[in-house]
Amino acid sequence: MRYLFFLYMLCALLLSSCADTPLPVEEEDKEENPVNPPDISEPKTGLARLYVAGRYLKNSEGKVINLHGFAQTYSPFFNQNAWGNYDVTGCVRYNKLMIDGILSAGWRMNFVRMHMDPYWSDDPTKPSVRYEGHERFSITRFKKYLDEVFIPMAQYANEKGLYVVFRPPGVAPEKIAVGDDYNLFLEEVWSTVSAHPQIKNNPGIMFELANEPINILGTDGTYASNGQGHFDQMKLFCQRIVDKIRANADNIIWVPGLAYQSSFSGFANNPVEGTNIGYAVHAYPGWYGSDTEEASPELGGTMGGGYESFQRGWNVQVKPVADIAPIMVTEMDWAPKKYEASWGKSFTGTVGGPGFGANFKYIVDMTGNVSWLLFTECHRLAVFNNTPGTPGQYIFLNDPEACPWPIYHWFKEYMSTSNGNSSALEKLEIIGVDNSLEILTGGERYLITVATFADGTTSYVTADTRFFVSNESILKITEKGVVQALKDGTATVTASYTSPNGETHEVTVTIHATTFPLTATMFNPSIFADGTFDEETNTLITGQWGFGGWWYNKGVDLSSYKYLVAELDNDNESGVSFRLFDENNYWSQPAMYDFGNNRRVTVDLHNMFKQVGDQHVKLNPSHIYIIGFWSSGNKPIVIKNVYLADNPN
Repeated sequence: MRYLFFLYMLCALLLSSCADTPLPVEEEDKEENPVNPPDISEPKTGLARLYVAGRYLKNSEGKVINLHGFAQTYSPFFNQNAWGNYDVTGCVRYNKLMIDGILSAGWRMNFVRMHMDPYWSDDPTKPSVRYEGHERFSITRFKKYLDEVFIPMAQYANEKGLYVVFRPPGVAPEKIAVGDDYNLFLEEVWSTVSAHPQIKNNPGIMFELANEPINILGTDGTYASNGQGHFDQMKLFCQRIVDKIRANADNIIWVPGLAYQSSFSGFANNPVEGTNIGYAVHAYPGWYGSDTEEASPELGGTMGGGYESFQRGWNVQVKPVADIAPIMVTEMDWAPKKYEASWGKSFTGTVGGPGFGANFKYIVDMTGNVSWLLFTECHRLAVFNNTPGTPGQYIFLNDPEACPWPIYHWFKEYMSTSNGNSSALEKLEIIGVDNSLEILTGGERYLITVATFADGTTSYVTADTRFFVSNESILKITEKGVVQALKDGTATVTASYTSPNGETHEVTVTIHATTFPLTATMFNPSIFADGTFDEETNTLITGQWGFGGWWYNKGVDLSSYKYLVAELDNDNESGVSFRLFDENNYWSQPAMYDFGNNRRVTVDLHNMFKQVGDQHVKLNPSHIYIIGFWSSGNKPIVIKNVYLADNPN
């Protein structure tokens, strides 16, 4: 993350006065290869030459490759002050020892993200600034230490079986623009790197174009991190750099998004052009609707969205580019705050339930084309000891709720096999579901299937499960395990899984779709501001100027009805307003119906209007995304009923 970086630079200014890892597992490519592999000669590094084919990273045999690794940076601050004063020998010796220690500890890694730290390219004769990496950049110093530090480290990593992803010096400024000084800085850095004879076309070295861009200047004169217009500018910003690289080399390129590398959706409509291009994502607790530590059961579990919220956020912000190109998560970690050893503060949790880590792994595995790393510092990884800790006496490295312990074993699983469990299949279950569940009409639920085998092991098998719906006018399966409710009603979904040894098991769940459920699990009291909802009394209390109700992620079609009625069971003491949104964005303008002194409002669904500037714009009832209650806050709103009708009485 960028914040500690500034502290590091302060310290840096003061300082300036073993065993090989196996090559990546080759996973069976289940899609026809849409791109012919490039002409590939045997690389001197011994690493397989990889290339981008559609949404996958592949090797010369057309097998899908997902890499798993760690990160290094080359500065005294991030190297535990083990060396200083631009000591090249000390820096290289220390970081080689870290690589050796990590591999000797048994970590099954096959790539390393290397930060070409501005400690080396900074011109110390210039006045210090709020440092971001380019203000005091010296191309002379950068070229010198590219030869003396970064290339030797990359060569060493390649010799150890590790692909290298170079990251440019520093972090992006808060505001960037096409053709600005930061854009020109990146063009100069990558022109230099890609033209270097020991780097250009080297199959063992890839490029991550920038670190954590936030906002870009749009053609409307505003800086923002979302919206197609701003993504169109980000495409131009990155395209300039890519074109500089492609004038020299064909190394794989990883393109960052906006909003600290969490926002990518606009690239789906206007992707960066060229060959061998993927997207570099960052993921931390609290991002994409994922859980922070406050969602921990030990802390009462009062906050956080669990798996489904995380999945929805990922689908909105990352999936659009994961559908067209490979993804590499180049920063990610989590741990309880008490350890003070990770950027992200959360816990591993369980797949389908609360927590960050287990759900992150499930989501990237289901996505299918995601390489990812553990951002924990190298000196911690190098002393990892694969000995279980004692409950109540855990430390950062052996606590199952902190990232190192589970990831150490997950990486081993990735490397061990891709053929699945051949033991007898004993049971198939849908996580968190007994015999039935409710789903919001116009919404979706994510069914996760887990298989239990005779040897006692379990495996999440959603990707290999077939799903069947009894009534497709009520429900439909949009993707593996994703059920969308089209209209109110009841239908069954049958999940069928065939194990590697040919055994088939099925499990069936009855799903009830409803538009206005007044249940704690399906009514959201905190669409804006933190609120509460008591399902026993149907009582909503919004936060100040808050909003609670129903959010239909895919939109709900109300066009077959004439009216929507909302009734309260108490007096209006907080300016309650019933509101409907026809955009999937709470900050868009809604149609508003104030209760005033009444306990009932009636909405004519075919004559709804919202105020947009000085215009009254009619809403389309066939795609409504948010419905609910706004209030000034902190007063009870007892909801008697919300229902659809064909007459207003």
